[in-house]
Amino acid sequence: MALISTKGIYGLGAMYELSKYEVGTKVKASDIANLAHIPLGYLEQILGKLRKAGFIESIRGAGGGYILARKPEDIKVGDLLIVLEDNIRIVDECSNDILNIFFDDIKSQLAQSLSISLSDMRKYKDKYNSTLHYDI
Repeated sequence: MALISTKGIYGLGAMYELSKYEVGTKVKASDIANLAHIPLGYLEQILGKLRKAGFIESIRGAGGGYILARKPEDIKVGDLLIVLEDNIRIVDECSNDILNIFFDDIKSQLAQSLSISLSDMRKYKDKYNSTLHYDI
């Protein structure tokens, strides 16, 4: 079983797309789906979960859409993934003390990696762009 499912990946992708907009800017679900390459029906389920958890707000009506409920720098990736995945575990149970220490170290490293904010995710776009090169 994967540590993070498509629900987590899609939800994080949707939140990243929302974080690119000015705070308070309404974005339609269909636009988020197109930008993040997520099936619209599945995205709507994910957005509902994120709304219930207080990460986004929905505005109804013709001019409606979704907005972040907080600033991108105040939304941690790990918090999003915990909501989307219901929990993030490396292992369910281990009876070996040495392995427990090993897995505790991994959990600590993972927690540190996931403590970045949505706004911090932008550095990965820069990293991606820097890896692109064209041989002519």
